Amino acid sequence: MNTLIISGGNINSDFALDFMGKQKIDFIIAVDGGLAFTRKHDIRPDLIVGDFDSVPKEIIDQYRKENRVPVREYNPVKDATDTQIALEKALEEGSDRIWILGATGTRLDHVLGNIYILRQAQRHGKEAYLVDEHNRISLVSSALILKKDEQYGKYVSFLPLGDRAEGVNLEGFKYPLVNALLTNDNSLGVSNEIAAKEARVSLKEGTLIMIESVD
Repeated sequence: MNTLIISGGNINSDFALDFMGKQKIDFIIAVDGGLAFTRKHDIRPDLIVGDFDSVPKEIIDQYRKENRVPVREYNPVKDATDTQIALEKALEEGSDRIWILGATGTRLDHVLGNIYILRQAQRHGKEAYLVDEHNRISLVSSALILKKDEQYGKYVSFLPLGDRAEGVNLEGFKYPLVNALLTNDNSLGVSNEIAAKEARVSLKEGTLIMIESVD
């Protein structure tokens, strides 16, 4: 099952609507401030979650009044962000692939937190991505093939999630690596490019944050 989470960060409407039109989406979860986007564009979510501290009261009240979509409200004093709760719900629903819109923006603490929670999907063997008009962010812990004609953007960066990633191999890239050690105190994996028709990524230990960037 393919699930789309619409969170409350920055959303470029033109990009988001185009992205949604190109995906096969089975389930939509709207998160707090993301409800402003779904209401504006007449998108009906399948589930609404959040503490609703960043969405106009009249919007959430309207959804409740219509009583067409389940609403799960949480106390603002909680141990998980609204986006994490949505991701957990997506996994509970049996999602195999999860896209998250509105997970990036000016709140860098939320951006980093949203990258970290991708580990939950990874532990369940599911795909999860943060996407916006500039970047697609995911985690890599096993061998992966990237096709140049399907790349998200010109640049691909690899950073360790945690202290280090060991035995990193990058084949078919402008800057290849062989059995490399990537640590969190250097920028060795930043701003690479796919040079061949297919590029291969593998590592022996750890997890990589893969950031595919348009510019």
